[in-house]
Amino acid sequence: MKTIRKVVRKMGDQNERIFAAAIYITSFFSTFVGPLIIWLLKKDDSSLVDFHGREYLNFLISYTIYLIGAGVLCIVLIGFLLLPVIGLLMTIFTIIGAIKAFDGQAYKIPFTIQFLKTV
Repeated sequence: MKTIRKVVRKMGDQNERIFAAAIYITSFFSTFVGPLIIWLLKKDDSSLVDFHGREYLNFLISYTIYLIGAGVLCIVLIGFLLLPVIGLLMTIFTIIGAIKAFDGQAYKIPFTIQFLKTV
């Protein structure tokens, strides 16, 4: 928890916060490539962008795994209930992540597996 507070204290200037929020916003248009390009270009310049880039990629990988699992569960019909719920959660958490990033705050997305360690 202390490491997250370090990112929050280093709120970053306006440009850093815009790039951090852009990671989430571009995901509505380009789920993987857009956020990845922003993160790769700006991760060395800003700890805030690096944090949110890693968090978004962890989120994307985790929820892709959940979607695949729900797709497999469509065989027993429960997947048809899970798929819309996962899609709705992905949309909500992406919007919250963009708002928190623009405010310069660290945001750990719920139910995310940490593949890339964040700060």
